[in-house]
Amino acid sequence: MHTCLRRVQRSGLDLNASCEWPDPHCNWTSVDGALQLPTFSTAAKIRVIVTFILCGISTFCNLAVLWAANGHKRKSHVRVLIINLTAADLLVTFIVMPVDAVWNITVQWLAGDLACRFLMFLKLQAMYSCAFVTVVISLDRQSAILNPLGIAMVRKRNRVMLMVAWIMSALLSIPQMFIFHNVTITYPANFTQCTTRGSFVTHWQETAYNMFTFCCLFLLPLVIMIICYTRIFVQISKQMTKKNMPSNEPHLRCSKNNIPKARMRTLKMSIVIVICFIVCWTPYYLLGLWYWFFPDDLEGKVSHSLTHILFIFGLFNACLDPIIYGLFTIRFQKGLRNCYRKAAVMSSLETNAVIMESLKCTGSVLPSKRGMTSGEKDISSEQAEAKSTDNSV
Repeated sequence: MHTCLRRVQRSGLDLNASCEWPDPHCNWTSVDGALQLPTFSTAAKIRVIVTFILCGISTFCNLAVLWAANGHKRKSHVRVLIINLTAADLLVTFIVMPVDAVWNITVQWLAGDLACRFLMFLKLQAMYSCAFVTVVISLDRQSAILNPLGIAMVRKRNRVMLMVAWIMSALLSIPQMFIFHNVTITYPANFTQCTTRGSFVTHWQETAYNMFTFCCLFLLPLVIMIICYTRIFVQISKQMTKKNMPSNEPHLRCSKNNIPKARMRTLKMSIVIVICFIVCWTPYYLLGLWYWFFPDDLEGKVSHSLTHILFIFGLFNACLDPIIYGLFTIRFQKGLRNCYRKAAVMSSLETNAVIMESLKCTGSVLPSKRGMTSGEKDISSEQAEAKSTDNSV
């Protein structure tokens, strides 16, 4: 993804250790001239625990969204957008979070060179897909408010935009497979890391790649989203000055600003999703910009604990998206309740089937009523009563 550069001097040796930023794995230090390798620090342990917790929460919430969305036979274009955003969040959940946690535990890279290249590709693709699908949602909301009569072309247009978003996220991530590779040092001990060391001839080339990634991953999506919602707010302000309802939408329940209530609810949901994306990732990228241009000023002023916190805060965005969708979507809430009822009914039926099978087996073993003692008759009557009770449930 992003790369950092730390230089450690020992007896004239310049060790360039470049790896993913923010960098819990490359904190090479020099104490009294002796090179010390990274360790599994207390901050890293807390990061691992929190990351696994977020991974569990994100998995549950995003799978719940997919489950509820698939419960509807008719998929609206908004629901299709949310499903794609959920898929992007699941990529972050299943790729970025586990890889980051395990990498912090092992400190060095133990998965081999091929896994190093491929996983770095998948990590950046997951990040790109989240940003690009959020942009598609913003463009869709802009079209819905500024051009409400173009609803007939919405599905086709969104399908094309989503396809472009996923293809671009893959294409822009391809360089990761060429610049990341395994590097092993032998002093003070054998230590292997998945880094970009040696992939750039000069430092400015590395900075240029970082800035290109930053612009495509955060700055350009941010600008597009700001433009979209600025145009939306301008349009809503104009409509608020109109007293009469538009003649082309006389049958829709409208809010005070003449925007249909369902459309306003979706607009509010998309705005909150965009705000969460910006709030969660802006501190992380601002710290990255500081490091890329002023690495000497950052050294010693910002602790590794802060980089851990900011990266975890960014990952938290994958948990917020499905929660926001659930809060703003009535159908999602109904879908969850229906799924819960179905699961409860299936569980009850399975329990009854097991009990019935058990009673049948017990009845085949017991003697006939003609040869029973009084105690055995009591037991048989209790079993019959239990059977009738289970069938009534």
